[in-house]
Amino acid sequence: MKHVLAVDDDPALRAMIADYLADRHFKVSTAADGREMARILAEGETDLLLLDVRLNDEDGLELVRDLRTRSDLPIIVMSGHRREEVDRVLGLELGADDYLTKPFGMRELLARIRAVLRRAQSSAAASNKDAKRTRYRFAGWELSLRTRRLTSPSGERVPLTKGEFNLLAAFLDSPQRLLTREQLLTASRVHDQEVFDRSIDVQILRLRRKLEADPSDPQFIRTERGVGYIFAAPVEIL
Repeated sequence: MKHVLAVDDDPALRAMIADYLADRHFKVSTAADGREMARILAEGETDLLLLDVRLNDEDGLELVRDLRTRSDLPIIVMSGHRREEVDRVLGLELGADDYLTKPFGMRELLARIRAVLRRAQSSAAASNKDAKRTRYRFAGWELSLRTRRLTSPSGERVPLTKGEFNLLAAFLDSPQRLLTREQLLTASRVHDQEVFDRSIDVQILRLRRKLEADPSDPQFIRTERGVGYIFAAPVEIL
């Protein structure tokens, strides 16, 4: 039985989600704010977090950012207005796995939860497999798959978001090969057409700022206009 934690300041919505998922054989906990969320997460194993980005007195995106620095817990963010695209894009950039726009149907919620849990399970299996290869090296840089740590040629640790790590790992697994946006979308675990182009391009830009001496003239991640991207540097698997 998978454990879902739903965080929203609307008690009626919390109750509706809890009742619906409980009837579908999920264990469900609910919280109205970040403090209650933290308490429940500390109490035991949670398999997925469903989080409203517009809580009463808190910024749900900050909660996503903070949680993602400490955990790979699957997160689905909820946005209250269809026009708040910036919330959805930022949520995905900060490491959320999917989003829902209110109002949404319970059947769609269930489908999204099941899809994210399946992807998380597949990703965990792939990570265990990748851990045997342990490290990639390129132009003095080194990425550890086991510790998820990127080290610069000068020996500095460079922090990566979950999406950035997944994208870089996808590039290093297929160096000097064209990767389409669809392939990169899957690699970064962003799965919604509405934010498709922006989410990938923004994460590529952020990766370039961390890797490239001159992000405006990239030597590692090069753009093939209208098609995708190529990681141009030779890569050594250690």
